[in-house]
Amino acid sequence: MIGGKKVCAIIPAAGNSTRMGSPKLLLPMGSGTLIEQTLAAWRASRVEKVVVIVRPDDQELAHLCRSCGVDVVVPPTVPPEMKDSVLHGLQHIQANYSPVDEDAWLLAPADMPSLSPRVIEALIMAHDCNRNCMLIPTLGGKRGHPVLFPWSMTGEVFSLSASEGLNVLRQRFPSHEIPCDSVEPAESTAFGDVDTPEDFRRLCK
Repeated sequence: MIGGKKVCAIIPAAGNSTRMGSPKLLLPMGSGTLIEQTLAAWRASRVEKVVVIVRPDDQELAHLCRSCGVDVVVPPTVPPEMKDSVLHGLQHIQANYSPVDEDAWLLAPADMPSLSPRVIEALIMAHDCNRNCMLIPTLGGKRGHPVLFPWSMTGEVFSLSASEGLNVLRQRFPSHEIPCDSVEPAESTAFGDVDTPEDFRRLCK
């Protein structure tokens, strides 16, 4: 509980790593794996619960995430799109943690090993005075992740049509940019994700 509000994180991790050519979240990084480094940033933040959505055929990843102390959701079938993973995560939070409109949830890809707890904190702090809109962090004017959604907007996610992605919400509802340059160094890779072998080599430097 942060200032009377619950803040959870949803981490979709049910992709195929098609562009990487191998299971990228299990790639070695630091003293562990890419996913462990990403989850370490979340656990270093003040987010109350971290929910990771994992494919039903990815038992190794599910086991590793559980060993990191986060909630793991394994849908009965592979989520076809990221939105479907997010819906599973929201259902899990709703069923287990009784969120209310004043609460919030954060969303970011699983392949962000340089994710910054300081950026997460900036969004959480800004949520108090921007409760009715999405909050999007920026560095050098560039938007990134995670994105904070007020829980009051959750119903809109469930109302999206099959052809609509989460980006539609940014078009329909207010959003507010939260500059994070004061908490991150100019050369920060906090928004960097790993889609290709080149991305992995760059973030491992």
